[in-house]
Amino acid sequence: MSHYLAAVTIMLAAAIVLSNETLATEVNGITVEDAFARARPGAAKMGGAFLKITNNNAEDDVVLSAVSSIAKRTELHTHLMKDGVMSMTKLESIPVPAGKSVMFKPGGYHVMMMGLKEKMVKGSHFKVTLTFKNAGDIEIMVPVMDAGAMGVMKHTH
Repeated sequence: MSHYLAAVTIMLAAAIVLSNETLATEVNGITVEDAFARARPGAAKMGGAFLKITNNNAEDDVVLSAVSSIAKRTELHTHLMKDGVMSMTKLESIPVPAGKSVMFKPGGYHVMMMGLKEKMVKGSHFKVTLTFKNAGDIEIMVPVMDAGAMGVMKHTH
């Protein structure tokens, strides 16, 4: 019986790792991958989405805006330290240099969704469309992970 439980545990762990992988979306030389959001309490009116953007082009690009199916208003944000206080700040754009990656992560750049129309519960997902100056619109699906998630777990071969 213990061998059976061990096998089931290993299979479940592998399924969890694989289910947390996100597919990369590539449009016009821009790759968006590792998108995730953190689960929010039922009454929450705001939430954030995090991801990695890689510019595979020879020219710089810029994220101009974001729109989400889950919120009334969606903005590009970052965290800034001012006078010893950390605060969120709306950004008009986020540069993505040629041949480089930009991380949207907790404590840094992120997609801020305000006026949530749906609950952000673990296991659900929602759509975000990023608009780039050169690459145009890139639509991604964002999975909702644990409230304290720091990123997408990667499966290694």
